[in-house]
Amino acid sequence: MNEVRPPARRSPRRRVASARSHSHERCEGHGEHLDRVNLTPGRRAILDMLCAAGKPLGAYEMIDLLVDADGRRPAPISVYRALDYLVEHGLVHRLASRNAFMACGSHHHGADPVVFLICDACGRVREFASPSVRADLDAISAEAGFRRRSQMLELLGVCADCANAPHNHST
Repeated sequence: MNEVRPPARRSPRRRVASARSHSHERCEGHGEHLDRVNLTPGRRAILDMLCAAGKPLGAYEMIDLLVDADGRRPAPISVYRALDYLVEHGLVHRLASRNAFMACGSHHHGADPVVFLICDACGRVREFASPSVRADLDAISAEAGFRRRSQMLELLGVCADCANAPHNHST
């Protein structure tokens, strides 16, 4: 049995530092330096916010959190464009089942499939990368003559903490 590796739990400050480090590694891997990737102040603010949140956030939640000192809210289109850019560069993932975004929490390669375990009870999301999942998806795709673009799997269920909670009778 092949094992998936969960990311280590980190404080919000360490998640931000890790994501920035990961951002730098991703850009370097594409032959670009972080300063030349056009990580604008708005994109950086969204990336930092998602890293600090440690959970998925919807675009409108982010807009509410990005209100400036004068009470001005960023335009939804600017937030969505920043999110598209961050997703395209592998720094942020979009969770279709939640219509939300989260910072990339593991150091996987861009071609690696990502598996998200999403708890229906508490909403916690854990991100995993697995060489065996990649191999299986490569084989399935090759057999069908299919070229994958998206490589994210969202598994919905109940996490161990919620399943073991005394008030949970759904198990």
